[in-house]
Amino acid sequence: MQIYKDYKDHADFLTVYVREAHPTDEWQMKSNVKEDVCYAQPKTLEQRVAIANDFVKRFSYPTQFGIDDMSNAANDAYAAWPERIYIIERGRIAYRGGMGPFNYHPEEARTWLAARYGEVKHEASTATPDQKSN
Repeated sequence: MQIYKDYKDHADFLTVYVREAHPTDEWQMKSNVKEDVCYAQPKTLEQRVAIANDFVKRFSYPTQFGIDDMSNAANDAYAAWPERIYIIERGRIAYRGGMGPFNYHPEEARTWLAARYGEVKHEASTATPDQKSN
């Protein structure tokens, strides 16, 4: 996650795992099978935690990782599913990204961070397809 590497000294990052986007028992995609990321929609918090832990370990995910509760309170509050970026500054939403996948543009968050903290760019690491630079 390049944006994290570049701005971790200026901002705190948190990823929150909400509902499974393409579960095997709902709307699985061929890309999930190809990338071996196949999970049923979790029915319990323990199942959601297990999937999140698998993701963090499998992809060496570098940021803090939160998990939405089973009432989906974080998803409901932030309209986060399937993916979305927010920047919170001093307790207020400073940037609200578009809803993914079609309006998910991490480069907009990078532009906001660059305007706030100055352009920062560290050397990119080699990432797997699931670890796209943001």
